Amino acid sequence: MQYRTLGRTGVQVSSLALGAMNFGSIGRTTQDEATAIVDAALEGGVNVIDTADMYGQGESEEMVGKAIAGRRDDIVLATKASMPMGEERNHRGASRRWLVTELDNSLRRLGVDHVDLYQIHRWDPATSDEETLSALTDLQRAGKIRYFGSSTFPAYRIVQAQWAAREHRLSRYVTEQPSYSVLQRGIESHVLPVAEEYGLGVLVWSPLASGWLSGAVRAGREIATHRSAFMPERFDTSLPANRARLDAVERLATVADEAGLTMVQLALGFVTAHPAVTSALIGPRTLAHLHAQLAAADTVLSADVLDAVDAIVAPGTDLSAQEKFDTPPALLDASLRRR
Repeated sequence: MQYRTLGRTGVQVSSLALGAMNFGSIGRTTQDEATAIVDAALEGGVNVIDTADMYGQGESEEMVGKAIAGRRDDIVLATKASMPMGEERNHRGASRRWLVTELDNSLRRLGVDHVDLYQIHRWDPATSDEETLSALTDLQRAGKIRYFGSSTFPAYRIVQAQWAAREHRLSRYVTEQPSYSVLQRGIESHVLPVAEEYGLGVLVWSPLASGWLSGAVRAGREIATHRSAFMPERFDTSLPANRARLDAVERLATVADEAGLTMVQLALGFVTAHPAVTSALIGPRTLAHLHAQLAAADTVLSADVLDAVDAIVAPGTDLSAQEKFDTPPALLDASLRRR
């Protein structure tokens, strides 16, 4: 396992981090299975576990808490908030009212007195940066969180939040958690340069592109991954974007074979090769998935392999633009770009 400094915090974190979204009902993972995955991940050198309140509406946090009981101090523990937690209109967002309440809920579910990294799961356009940052700063000073970060923020919002922290003399976001893979490289043109400029740690999610880069998706085979069962539109090869992804996957498979790598090693080695990336979040549902992903922990891709990847998916290119999660709202809602 490789270890890197998380931004400018001085905290050393593993280049592969364990994402717990699949713990519980989402991944149909039992507590015993989740604990076994945590055990194996820690044994393999992983020291970061990332979850969120909305994963199974708190179920993932509860399972993580049980899995790490008795060894809390050995883990950099991260969670997230701001996504809806039920139908109540104020049980979401990044207001002081909600963040103070929901952090206590997360700490209770996790069975801990603090988290190392508390992240705003999505930018909340209804709440000012000053409101959110002041609440997070107070929670940090109270000892309930050590650091805080953003997740899937557009680049301009990352910049704005940094300036708001400076203007109002508040603590700042020290990490960003964006989506990044060989097939979705758009953040290379905006988010990653901003993260480098401000010295942010970067924890990337979906490095296997929802399973497209796991080795299970190939031309001529039925696509029967867990994710394809509840996100069929992302794997419908009658759609042009998905045909483009499948073509890229076939070409990438050839590159991996010639380099003596699995597709998982190629995919994880690619994202962790970028100098702005601190860690790649892996989200195994099974021990077999975890072991296949841990096999990439020491993968270092040669310049020739990286050049071959660039020739297949150009730097800064998203093959499925409709799946971007940091698109400015005005591009998605016509009323926001018309007077």
